Amino acid sequence: MQKMNIDACVEAICNKGCQAVRHEIQLLEQGQTLPELSHLSLKARQSVLNELKAIMSVYGSSCKVSQ
Repeated sequence: MQKMNIDACVEAICNKGCQAVRHEIQLLEQGQTLPELSHLSLKARQSVLNELKAIMSVYGSSCKVSQ
């Protein structure tokens, strides 16, 4: 059940597009909680972050978030 929640959250965030995903990764790394993840445990939120990072690693440095 938890894995399905994590997968659904990853998919929802990825559907926002490349720049939004990069930005939300930054927010998660800063310890912020995204609305899509508010129902998840800290461990599950970390799993979402790890999956998002793995997905985005395929894109390398393209689609950077503007500072």
